[in-house]
Amino acid sequence: MARRFEDIYAAAVENGDLEADPAQEGVLPEFTRIAEALERPASKRGWFSRRAAPEAATGLYLWGGVGRGKSMLMDLFFRNVDIEGKRRVHFHAFMQEVHKGINAAREQGVDDAIAPVADEISEGLRLLCFDEMQIGDITDAMIVGRLFERLFADGVTIVSTSNRVPDDLYKDGLNRQLFLPFIDLLKARMEVVELASPRDWRQDRIAGSDLYFHPADAEAREKIDRLWDRLADGPGEALELTVSGHSVTLPRYSGGVGRARFWDLCGKPLGAADYLAIAEHVRVLMLENIPRLGSDNYNEARRFVTLVDALYEARTRLIASAADVPENLYIEGTGSFEFERTASRLREMQSAEWGA
Repeated sequence: MARRFEDIYAAAVENGDLEADPAQEGVLPEFTRIAEALERPASKRGWFSRRAAPEAATGLYLWGGVGRGKSMLMDLFFRNVDIEGKRRVHFHAFMQEVHKGINAAREQGVDDAIAPVADEISEGLRLLCFDEMQIGDITDAMIVGRLFERLFADGVTIVSTSNRVPDDLYKDGLNRQLFLPFIDLLKARMEVVELASPRDWRQDRIAGSDLYFHPADAEAREKIDRLWDRLADGPGEALELTVSGHSVTLPRYSGGVGRARFWDLCGKPLGAADYLAIAEHVRVLMLENIPRLGSDNYNEARRFVTLVDALYEARTRLIASAADVPENLYIEGTGSFEFERTASRLREMQSAEWGA
């Protein structure tokens, strides 16, 4: 018999690994329901019966505000559901994989390029867990409907987290009417549940912590390492975003937290759209080794200003290490006067209330 996730959660609270949250406790029966369906022995078939894919259990679409514990609950479920053939992946990384597969199929002259990609994904797979489902690209919007249809038909149960209710996916997107059947499919094959906790647990984890370190030395890196361990869900991996046909890479990403060096993001020819895409995909960005700015790195300085503006407008938390305090990063040369606003924003973004 499947373990009740109410009991697993309660044990984690008792051990001090979690702090009880009534809103989180309220969604645990959904995970128990799915685990029981997946762990139930398959019905026996007759000797001559044709082998068919098992029917997918009704999945779960768990949505709510940032920092409410959606990814944590899904990961708790993923670790404890006792089946083979399970996979957990960030939704954007998954779609990048799908695009590469489709392009490869088309190069081989396949007419229906989605079919072989879906078949390869579902081979031996029973549970697929997505973190942070969001659709912001028309190409993704046109693919996911047929892709999910085939995954469900192949017996794959899907559990996903998202910051948006299904009806707000791809909101105001181009040709959105073509995307609406996918929303209906989600509602038909997945229980839609809101995690309406009043607490932002990620904000709680950094309450009272310094978020800006100078100079950017070994001690600063050690402090950022500790914050990463507190906020992220593991060591993380690279996150590749596609913006207007080109790639933007965050070297490390896990559980809504991104990490990069100054030169990874500001030393490359990136623009406002690229930084806005990063700000949309992360709730906390750790940016290390910000140098002194001036005429010698003027282009990089302008990109840094644009990055800070994007993070500020998106209310994305910034944790940074730099050569000096914000007011002393850019003190002379063209652009130093305009940088005063950026320095002010960097100060504001360090406050405990900012981004709540």
